[in-house]
Amino acid sequence: MRDDHHRQLASSFGSVADVYERSRPGYPLEAVRWLVGERPARVLDLGAGTGKLTRTLLDAGHDVVAVDPSEPMLAHLSAASPSADVKVGTAEAIPVPDADVDVVVVAQAFHWFDHDVALPEIARVLKPGGWLALVWNFRDASVPWVDELWTMINPEEPQRIDYTDVTEGTALGASEWFGPVESATFQHSQQLGGQGLLDLVTSRSYVAIQSPEERAPLLDAVRAVYARQATADGVVLPYVTYCFRAPVVR
Repeated sequence: MRDDHHRQLASSFGSVADVYERSRPGYPLEAVRWLVGERPARVLDLGAGTGKLTRTLLDAGHDVVAVDPSEPMLAHLSAASPSADVKVGTAEAIPVPDADVDVVVVAQAFHWFDHDVALPEIARVLKPGGWLALVWNFRDASVPWVDELWTMINPEEPQRIDYTDVTEGTALGASEWFGPVESATFQHSQQLGGQGLLDLVTSRSYVAIQSPEERAPLLDAVRAVYARQATADGVVLPYVTYCFRAPVVR
């Protein structure tokens, strides 16, 4: 069960759909190929948001059904990717028939799910031989100013993903519905101007739920970091893209 604060954070993205679309990074093609495979497949982008991953999946030749609970987020996705099959829904009640997709990909959203309900539901919609793939963009904490920036934004956010936690200790690693978890990482980066960096910060759930007065000191501090680090082209924000995949077993 999720507490009220977790539900508040999870539901915050609809209110910042525009800034989320403008500011959030996509995913490197090499990572998407590792997650989904090179052959065309029917892919469910679960928790698709504004379609940051959906676009890369479509460009790679996949048949994509995109599911998200937020209609404002999906409005951006539909506008940018009209060939996607877009549905309002959640990971706990996926509006897709049994054994309908080859791969379920979850980008930046698995931690919002109720795993006890979502994992068997994901297994239900996968074809035999299919798999679940998870991906997150995390800050590259080896760059001092980037680590400073993200710590400033949310000091409780982890710097990286612990592989052992995902492959063994999490709901996925311990699940009866999925087999052994494989992992890989990829380098990624995003170039942003000053407003783009502010939008990126505002799109974070824990900032989105704050009032303008509450977030003002943080945004001032972000402006100061940008002024110190930016060149004429803005700043390049580096990420490590963490990828995981596990085969369905029932």
